[in-house]
Amino acid sequence: MPFVDLARTRCHYRIDGPANAPVVMLSNSLGADLAMWEPQLTALVGRYRVLRYDTRGHGQSSTAAGPYTIEQLARDALVLLDALAIRRVRFCGLSMGGMIGQWLGLHAGDRLEKLVLASTAAKIGTAESWKARIDAVRNGGIESIADAVLARWFTPHFLTAAPDVVAKCRATMIAVDAGGYVGCCEAIRDTDLRDAVSGIGVPTLVISGTHDVSTPPTAARFLADHIEGARYVELPAAHLSNIEAAPAFTSALTVFLND
Repeated sequence: MPFVDLARTRCHYRIDGPANAPVVMLSNSLGADLAMWEPQLTALVGRYRVLRYDTRGHGQSSTAAGPYTIEQLARDALVLLDALAIRRVRFCGLSMGGMIGQWLGLHAGDRLEKLVLASTAAKIGTAESWKARIDAVRNGGIESIADAVLARWFTPHFLTAAPDVVAKCRATMIAVDAGGYVGCCEAIRDTDLRDAVSGIGVPTLVISGTHDVSTPPTAARFLADHIEGARYVELPAAHLSNIEAAPAFTSALTVFLND
């Protein structure tokens, strides 16, 4: 399996698609791993070289002691790109991955051709809500919060209609290292980019889910309104819109990337 050494940890990644094609980099949400992008893979690999990776503390990437910061997680992505000798990418991040994308857009815009911010916000949650989640994981493990998180990731209809998909997402979530999960929670908790996102100068697409209570459409519209020239798409889904509304998400993504 391919790995790259980062500061005090290792990053697991996977590349698919033609060797000389433009690179699309995909960044996962909190509690997920690179497999979350499988619904988009077939549509992308015919035209792009697709780089997926597990954020530190997730999937098969190793865990270093926290707390983490979004800057640290974004610099992990840059180290990965440098190690693979990839200069510029079209970056798509969802939720936590979208926060990583915002930081990259602000501080490493020269590395990005285009930026997709999906189911994310300049600030996610409150200090109180993150404290409650962190305490629950520290006391009872990730499984103690899994069903509550799934109820935020997907609409009630999808939870009932796609039990196999939901079960796979749950299994991935509870397999995440608790320390890595908490470290990433702390990174999200401590990030507030509301006063900064207007500095993003990369062509940007913002994707929101109508039923997303974690990063609601109002938060997504804030990003679209404050990033000059940003496009906005809203899908009939909750938080993991790339899974729940996969065909529409993939269409919006590929139209923007191909344009």
